[in-house]
Amino acid sequence: MPASMMTGRRSSRIASAALLSLSLTAAPVLTAVPALASEGSSPSTSTSPSATPPARMSTVGGERLGRPGTQVELGSDAPVLPKDITARSWIVADAESGEVLAAHNAHWRLAPASTLKMLFADTLLPKFNRDEEHKVEPSDLAGIGSGSSMVGVKEDETYTVHDLWLGVFLRSGNDAVHVLAAMNGGIEQTVKDMNEHAEELQALDTNVVSPDGYDAKGQVSSAYDLTLFARSGLQKKDFREYCSTVRAQFPGETEKKKGKTTRKSFEIQNTNRLLTGDLDVDAYQGIAGVKNGNTTNAGATFTGVAERNGKVLLVTVMNPEKDEHNEVYKETSRLLDWGFKAADKVEPVGELVPPKGAVIEASPGASAAPSPSVSGADGRPAAALVHGGSSGIGTALAIAAGVLVLLGGAVFLVHRRWPLPELMRRRR
Repeated sequence: MPASMMTGRRSSRIASAALLSLSLTAAPVLTAVPALASEGSSPSTSTSPSATPPARMSTVGGERLGRPGTQVELGSDAPVLPKDITARSWIVADAESGEVLAAHNAHWRLAPASTLKMLFADTLLPKFNRDEEHKVEPSDLAGIGSGSSMVGVKEDETYTVHDLWLGVFLRSGNDAVHVLAAMNGGIEQTVKDMNEHAEELQALDTNVVSPDGYDAKGQVSSAYDLTLFARSGLQKKDFREYCSTVRAQFPGETEKKKGKTTRKSFEIQNTNRLLTGDLDVDAYQGIAGVKNGNTTNAGATFTGVAERNGKVLLVTVMNPEKDEHNEVYKETSRLLDWGFKAADKVEPVGELVPPKGAVIEASPGASAAPSPSVSGADGRPAAALVHGGSSGIGTALAIAAGVLVLLGGAVFLVHRRWPLPELMRRRR
């Protein structure tokens, strides 16, 4: 299809999304319950979210995405969706065009667990140089929830920003999140920044209470919003590097013996099982990130990006009902497999909207125009996306050349090739 036709088709869908935005239903009331040790959740008070999605949800991205149940428009030769998908909410989208190939309760506002760290990273990554050093104060680690996942940050030790981001992405370390939040002016300021950035991205299902994703009353997101966070983050080189890193060295404690001071490091490995593999799940061919999460209240959550044969897909899965080990990864794998087979054989049921005020460039040399405004019924606005990121070492995967960037903080390039890690390409 010519670029001009693609641009016109996309502009029409964006305008439709803007006109069809409906009221966001009230966030389900949450209660913190005892958490799985891998991620962390408070044993304080709460109620579980409803077992069924609301009848009316946001229509940001298209009217069909606001409907409960599965939304898909199969062509005559398109493969059927896998039948063994039990997640409460999921979405399959083309990462570059933004087309939503299929979705199930895409705007259901649920507890996100540590997948919320994608928004944390996308918000804070541009604020600090990766080589900047910070000595951890005891106050930096105050207020970390009981049972939280930790990377092993110690007070009175000095870490680079690069070290801390490795702790966030690989080990989902709430301690690393709290230190970076302290560097950003504290938890309250960071929560404010994250909520504002969510609005900029038009992620209007999201309400941040705790920046690390730790269960908290009123903290919600959706499969749609988590996919927006991943898509925005993946346009930052550092984000791509960290989320695709399989293993790395993390600084340990300083030791003094016989007048000599030494500080050894220890290995940390990514908890994303589609990246590393596990006993009952293989590393997914073409996977290149993004982030997993798990608490008792949220269940298992995951957003993944993968590339095969020039196609880049994003899949988000929230809270599979099937209680099997690594089920969230198994369901993500099945949806990715379906997406790669169905990509050119289905009619999109919606789209991933760009940030408000962003300029869309359909292809190199194409004319760009501002996108229309999209907001929920509460009228929350969104502003232009901020860009950032820097290069560096510490990843087990080589980042390809030709980095996709946001120009001047106001251009959102969604049709150009993303330089995903070459090793992931070779796994196809």
